[in-house]
Amino acid sequence: MSRTVQLAARPEPIRVVPEETALIVVDMQNAYLSPGGYINLVGFDVSGSPPVIEETAQVVAACRAAGIPVIYLQNGFSPDQREVGGPSAPVWHKSNALKFMRANEAYAGKLITHGTWDHAIVDPLTPEPGDLVVPKSRYSGFAGTGLEQILASRRIRTLLVAGVATNVCVESTIRDAYHREFFPVMITDATMAAGPGAQEATEFNVEKFFGWLSTGAEVRAALHNNQ
Repeated sequence: MSRTVQLAARPEPIRVVPEETALIVVDMQNAYLSPGGYINLVGFDVSGSPPVIEETAQVVAACRAAGIPVIYLQNGFSPDQREVGGPSAPVWHKSNALKFMRANEAYAGKLITHGTWDHAIVDPLTPEPGDLVVPKSRYSGFAGTGLEQILASRRIRTLLVAGVATNVCVESTIRDAYHREFFPVMITDATMAAGPGAQEATEFNVEKFFGWLSTGAEVRAALHNNQ
């Protein structure tokens, strides 16, 4: 019988089965975390990224050691932008990266484009053999991907969620996870928002409506107690 552990969380502790848990690492790419990356180019502050990267790296290591699958989401488009769909698609109008590339010819094909530095996962979080990487081209990790099938095939029920941006791709993924009957737990200090006040807003939404909030230290403590 699988062992259940208690994870300290808000609004209340949550009991999880490590064998039925996965870590989702959302879009920890140069585009969203590094100076000169796309989100920095369009005016967002990325100065807070180093501690978020470090905390995520510690959680990733703890999950690997505990046998919990680590699933990276990686956002972006092919060089020919086949996933975009053109002006008939909302993403064509709302993606800041696509709009910036259209307005700045020197950056055409260089932002969140497969094979580029901008698209790459940051070096401290490079996936290792055994990790899974799920490419996506929309905010949610469930939109147009095989993520749900990957989770179902492993009988996963609880999702630990880290990554960026808290209020965009992280929250979109958590909302879709909730609607698919998963139990999402956002790791607050392993996430970073785009825009002032956005971190607090998403934390409120998750705590009150969509899931649970925990910290990297609390996750590591729960996994350590399971060993």
